[in-house]
Amino acid sequence: MIFDDRIDAARRLARELAQYRGCRPLVLAIPRGAVAMGRALADKLDGDLDVVLVRKLRAPFQPELAVGAIDESGWAYIADYAEEVGADTRYLEVEKRLQLETLRQRREMYTPGRPPCNPDGRTVIVVDDGLATGATMIAALHAVRARTPAKLVCAVPVAAGESLRKVGPYADEVVCLEAPHDFHAVSQFYREFPQVDDAEVVELLAGKKQATATTTS
Repeated sequence: MIFDDRIDAARRLARELAQYRGCRPLVLAIPRGAVAMGRALADKLDGDLDVVLVRKLRAPFQPELAVGAIDESGWAYIADYAEEVGADTRYLEVEKRLQLETLRQRREMYTPGRPPCNPDGRTVIVVDDGLATGATMIAALHAVRARTPAKLVCAVPVAAGESLRKVGPYADEVVCLEAPHDFHAVSQFYREFPQVDDAEVVELLAGKKQATATTTS
């Protein structure tokens, strides 16, 4: 399955999540790429949009490889292969501090003057544009679970099979449109997969921009 762009993927996800229309779900997008998806999904399901802020922990000398992820509280998921690629305890402590500072800056930028939407007692759908290692989604689901949603749903268009299995225990329901055997990177399943910048995220969260054009990660 190939998606035209993230908005196309969100619309296809919305069809699979149609049962939640009418219960005003809270859609939490993982920035930056999934925020436009979250806007489209929330609009289709008559829900609310916000972000769940997490950051991947980067492998030494391989910044694209996640060896874990961290949420705003400082809780971190560490992959079982982290030490094998050089991410020892000392390295991870430094990397955690760096990513926590980035999370602090993003919270100030994305939701100034208001607290995050409260998931307590609500149906919450956490959305991302795909799962590679699954680390950021695990951290996101853990962060939301701590705030006692009534139901916690993980929604992604595409995922590596092993990552999907790792994520499963953290959600009440996992909705994934495709888990191909030849998964190498999320971007390979999109015809258009541009980068998203912070300004676009701010506009989407403020409701100033319609989620009809291609957007980012």
